[in-house]
Amino acid sequence: MAAPSPSQLLPSHAVLQEAADWFAALRSGDGAERDRQRLQAWLDQREEHRVAWRYIEDIGRRFAPLYGDVPDLAAVGALKAARKQQRRRQIIAGLAVAACGSLLGWTAWRQQSVQRWALAHLADHRTAIGEIRDLTLPDGTRVWLNTDSAFNVRYSTEVRRVELVTGEMLIETAHDALRPFIVTVGRARMMALGTRFTVRYADDSTYLAVFDGRVELDTGGKRQIINTGEQVTIAADGVWQLDHANRAREAWANGILLAEDISLGDLLRELGRYVPGHLGVSPEAAALRVVGGFPLRDPAQVLALITRVVPVRVEKPFPWWTTVELRASR
Repeated sequence: MAAPSPSQLLPSHAVLQEAADWFAALRSGDGAERDRQRLQAWLDQREEHRVAWRYIEDIGRRFAPLYGDVPDLAAVGALKAARKQQRRRQIIAGLAVAACGSLLGWTAWRQQSVQRWALAHLADHRTAIGEIRDLTLPDGTRVWLNTDSAFNVRYSTEVRRVELVTGEMLIETAHDALRPFIVTVGRARMMALGTRFTVRYADDSTYLAVFDGRVELDTGGKRQIINTGEQVTIAADGVWQLDHANRAREAWANGILLAEDISLGDLLRELGRYVPGHLGVSPEAAALRVVGGFPLRDPAQVLALITRVVPVRVEKPFPWWTTVELRASR
């Protein structure tokens, strides 16, 4: 069984905020010994607390070289030493049960994401978080590569093959009567039939939307032609969901995040792909509805615009930790 997606397994918004508060307390350096003891007690209460703390530690380490304003994680060395063996056992147990539905499944997902990151780093073409690239392949095919994405190109005299390692790409194929154009995504194989389409691969699920032409989709156990105006999502367990293609799914290629009466939670989940670090939203704010087009290349401006159209406020305790909360009514 594949590991569940991180959105299913990350701690609740409230617990993540508690972890951020603890992180800020240690960063301040005031009453450090007392704070470490209280933090240890909080960690001992629930596994969800420990997962939240590991999550914020991971992000803090990643951005420490850029900002230098995160707490010295060695300051909690005593705490970490006490948990070192426990953490190893939890990682092994989480992998052994293959994401059995507990929060340890997130650990297994994280291991998989590290492996995918390594493959992406070695790919022929890749983008950083927040970057969108417009590429032209040797045969004239155009590819728009979305944020934090990577793919390989394997052209031969018989076939034009592209492998999406992770992320999302919009493809406009060039005509070549002698060589089919094939995209491989995980276990799925897609053959373009004169086509403009987008493919996304994340959390072991695959998304395909066809805007012009047709695509023959083959997952090994099932094969189907996806026509213009259709989209299909293939879940990690292999279940297909066919629907009408959402044109918003190609707006990103023009640097636009399109919200067609969607929840703020869905909008911020998408925007989070372009924001380094953590972008969270409270359940109350997530339920609000949003309509409009937002500039993807400036996430800070998007957040500022959102505060003007819906009653929310943006909190940023660290450069790499942003949350959106419902604004208190006057």
